[in-house]
Amino acid sequence: MKFITTRFPFAAVAVGALLLTGCATTDMQMGSQSAKTMATGSAAGGATSGESSQLERCESPLGTVSLIENVNAGWYTILTGEYRLPPTANLLRLLVQQSNCFVVVERGAAGMNAMTRERALQQSGEMRGGSNFGRGQMVASDYGLSPEIVFSNSDAGGLGGSLGGLVGGNRGRALAAIGGSMQTKEASALLTLIDNRSGVQVAASEGSASKTDFGAFGSVIGRSAGGGLGGYTNTAQGKVIAAAFMDAFNQMVRSLRNYKAQTVRGQGLGGGGRLGVDGGAAPSQTYVPAEQPQQPARRRK
Repeated sequence: MKFITTRFPFAAVAVGALLLTGCATTDMQMGSQSAKTMATGSAAGGATSGESSQLERCESPLGTVSLIENVNAGWYTILTGEYRLPPTANLLRLLVQQSNCFVVVERGAAGMNAMTRERALQQSGEMRGGSNFGRGQMVASDYGLSPEIVFSNSDAGGLGGSLGGLVGGNRGRALAAIGGSMQTKEASALLTLIDNRSGVQVAASEGSASKTDFGAFGSVIGRSAGGGLGGYTNTAQGKVIAAAFMDAFNQMVRSLRNYKAQTVRGQGLGGGGRLGVDGGAAPSQTYVPAEQPQQPARRRK
């Protein structure tokens, strides 16, 4: 009992300080460390600044890549609807470019529409001469990177009850309220890398992250005084997702460093497979047809 008596004032002071923070105003802190996610800093070409030290990097790019986000998937609806977070494409663009493992090319609807609009202006004759928006300048996307998220929330109400039981009284009930809505945010991120020319899956990886959120402070302070600390839950979830994607991308990069192409012995890929069926055609050796050289266009006389 003596242990509880000597320890509780510190807990009470800590809780009181946190409650008072809801009424305080602090100066704007640009680049605040507490507001950053694992995806931080910047990238310009092969140069980077302020990136996470935990991000895996490559000496040179392995090819070009575009982001493929399934906007009809259930996880995407939760991401943008329930958590009100932006699409994952920009987050992954930053991580991929900072890693220098791939060169990112635009294939998103908004970006493609913008490029098409510029080409339409060129064709209409509205652009200045020498604008150089002619054909044959688009860079092919060697690979497609597809993300997916699995969400999980774990309530820790039992911890709040234990705290309240140890202290007792009104102060114990306050601690129980705080611990009662404490949640652990967890996210698992999946990444799949597809070869766009063949459709073959080149790599796949999974990453995860977790973060404990003391969401009860919003209910203890009150919505009007606390300024809506429920937004912290969304911020915490966003940080967990960013960390999970970095973990997944790091896992993929480590595997790609030791990449070895898969093949079907004796026939290549798509030649029928080695698991034959009764009456089926015999497998054949596959090959890529040689491209026919294009004939120069004849001038009209």
